[in-house]
Amino acid sequence: MTETWRLITTWGAEPAFNMGLDETLLRSAHAPPTLRFYSWQPDTLSLGYFQRFADVRGTDRAGAVVRRLTGGGAIHHVNELTFSISVPRNHRLYRGPIAESYIRVHGAIARALQELGVDPKLRGDDALLSERPETGMCFHKSSPLDLVWDRRKGVGSAQRRGKTRILHHGSIKLGPSPLEEEVATVASTGNTVACEAFAPILAGALAQGLDVTLEAGGPTEAEREQATDFGARYIDPAFLKRR
Repeated sequence: MTETWRLITTWGAEPAFNMGLDETLLRSAHAPPTLRFYSWQPDTLSLGYFQRFADVRGTDRAGAVVRRLTGGGAIHHVNELTFSISVPRNHRLYRGPIAESYIRVHGAIARALQELGVDPKLRGDDALLSERPETGMCFHKSSPLDLVWDRRKGVGSAQRRGKTRILHHGSIKLGPSPLEEEVATVASTGNTVACEAFAPILAGALAQGLDVTLEAGGPTEAEREQATDFGARYIDPAFLKRR
């Protein structure tokens, strides 16, 4: 029997709310498996949980800066679709080796991008043209499981495993960013698409690839209140510069 997941879309949300809602979904013992699509207003630079603030370039050039729940490099959230998956820790998607869950999720994303005329693949052992690790940016360094095209990284993701649930974050580059030169985007292939137009394509590919049914919904009132409470710390200078 196909499992049912909740699909939440929150376009143009404030950075603190975006991070607060993802923490709410990670901490909740009773929330259904949830796929979330979102974007940011204003454009936001998110630091990986373990990054040193001083190691990241461009913190003074973004509209806002937050620190994520998940690890990895910094991401400039502009002209992209951000997604999160939150499921119980013992969910079938994440029971096996960590690499398997990345391959499954990224495989579905690749199929969605192919519908736009993009030809992504897992990086594997290939060397990329976009490698610039000194910038501290996620899309300037890569792993074998990242999705790439034109020898540049265009999709990256990271996971946070809590006591009861798992949060899988991801970023899909649709257009350019002034802080992330030489990365792959949908626009760099000569195609253009907005988040709102790409979302149903991506939802269909993920539903098929993960063997789930998606039901559109929204955060509950309790989840919204909790997200607001949790969100405050993500823009707190003390939290941002804790490392």
